[in-house]
Amino acid sequence: MKTITFYSAVLFLFLVSQVSIGQENYQKKIEALKIEKQRIVEQEKNALKFEVRDINQRLENGDITENEARILKEEVAKQRALNIENRVAIIENRIALLERNKGDVLTLTESDTIYGDRMRLGLLIDGKPVFTFKPNRRKKEIKYDRRTYSDFVMAVGLNNALIEGQSLSDSPYKIGGSRFFEMGWQWRTRVFKNSNWLRFNYGFSFQFNGLKPDGNRIFIQEDGQTVLQEFEYDLDKSKFRMDNLVFPVHFEVGPSRLKKTERTLRYSIRDQFRLGFGGYGGFSLGTRQKLKYNRDGDNVKDKLKRDYNSSDLIYGVSGYMGIDGVLLYLKYDLNPIFKDADVKQNNISLGLRFDI
Repeated sequence: MKTITFYSAVLFLFLVSQVSIGQENYQKKIEALKIEKQRIVEQEKNALKFEVRDINQRLENGDITENEARILKEEVAKQRALNIENRVAIIENRIALLERNKGDVLTLTESDTIYGDRMRLGLLIDGKPVFTFKPNRRKKEIKYDRRTYSDFVMAVGLNNALIEGQSLSDSPYKIGGSRFFEMGWQWRTRVFKNSNWLRFNYGFSFQFNGLKPDGNRIFIQEDGQTVLQEFEYDLDKSKFRMDNLVFPVHFEVGPSRLKKTERTLRYSIRDQFRLGFGGYGGFSLGTRQKLKYNRDGDNVKDKLKRDYNSSDLIYGVSGYMGIDGVLLYLKYDLNPIFKDADVKQNNISLGLRFDI
């Protein structure tokens, strides 16, 4: 009991001393917050100057018209004015809190509270924790010249096959019904130090290439060959799909805009024309065939996952062109769809690609 009383007394004296210190120093804190208000105003004004300078540069380069420049200047001026209003209001609220409590802001926390990179537990006096647990977190520094960016990539469109000895118009696959879908991740790195006209793009993608045979036909394996054959029942649906994991590599060319401030240097390709050319390589994840038909009055759905003698290694050429993140996309497999086939078939896809 004596031990508990002793520690209680120590804790009481500690809290009293902390409250006293808080009351003596709160005027200094108020003065510091007033200086912070002035710093915020200057900071936002300087940022506005850099933005207006960038707009004037774009006007001189002919990227925008005088009317567009005027509208952009009004927008950034309005944004910076609102920034000042909001940020100053936060400081004024903190000053009012200190003045109302004369620096003695006592808060009892019931659960963990996270402030930025600091986790605080227990009793807070004047915003300062009595007990503090600070995880080992390193603040991420802003890099002055960032040369590599990353994007989520998605593509969708029409799929078909180029068959040896015949034109695409004679394809045994439905033009509109055969489609492809692709998604993945890419990194884009500026090749030259002081220019952004050439970029090197690389990453990985999952490809799903579908073929829909016309007529009432399905794929079967016969004597080491994969061929189309008439099905004994009336088909509602016949679809053949090839799933691949590939690693695309492209060189990309196109203009960009330089944005330079005291802290950062950035090349922006937003709203700019882009042209990419390259290829990809990878491997097959599997092939499957989906059938829907009616048999003796019953609706039947078959999902057949087999080898179908398809190529294990996938490689081809691809390219894209467009504005910003919306691109016309073409890819062509150099490997045949089916190994050791009497008639060679190569998958080809055309669609839209989105870099998000």
